[in-house]
Amino acid sequence: MNERFYQLPEEKQNTIINAGYRVFSRNSYKKSPMSEIADAAKISKSLLFHYFQNKRDFYLFLWDKCCKTTVEYMERYDCYGQKELFEMLERGLKAKIGLMKLYPDMGAFALQAFYEKDPEVCPAVQESCREYYDYKAAAAIGNLDSGQFVPGLDIPMMYKQMYWATEGYLLERMRMGEVDTVQMEKDFEEMFRFWKKIFMRGGGKEQV
Repeated sequence: MNERFYQLPEEKQNTIINAGYRVFSRNSYKKSPMSEIADAAKISKSLLFHYFQNKRDFYLFLWDKCCKTTVEYMERYDCYGQKELFEMLERGLKAKIGLMKLYPDMGAFALQAFYEKDPEVCPAVQESCREYYDYKAAAAIGNLDSGQFVPGLDIPMMYKQMYWATEGYLLERMRMGEVDTVQMEKDFEEMFRFWKKIFMRGGGKEQV
């Protein structure tokens, strides 16, 4: 699949990928024409269809790329090998910032794709979302030392709440058109301090 695309130099691949993320992140699937993506990538529409069979094929390629690259970066930063929750979260934040530098609109695309309702792509995205979340949750929680948390804490529920909070924060930022990585780091650090107080044994004081 997409063999012709992978024959392109990596820089050209990233130009086309970023063009797709940019256009699809700003409009619904239906209102994102391939001609606009081709223009953003500075290639012809026919050449874009040379690499991808149709819009659905390209959209799902971008979604799959988003999921796989996110996992790749999380593993590169050794997020899933940590025993301490906030060491894992801080590494995860660095991984996401690194991703934003390479693919500035990937995060916005992922959020747009998650809420996309078009039947042409929605079922495939939602099925992938469930698999991706289950993988991330299992990897993230698997190595954590349960002794660091307040007694009786439901760790999977804690992770789910954190996931929802971070995704909601990113969605709000995207809707406001503000993706400031410096501010994002400050906001997440504030969230981390709050979570330490409510989830960690002793209010997280021993980890400060």
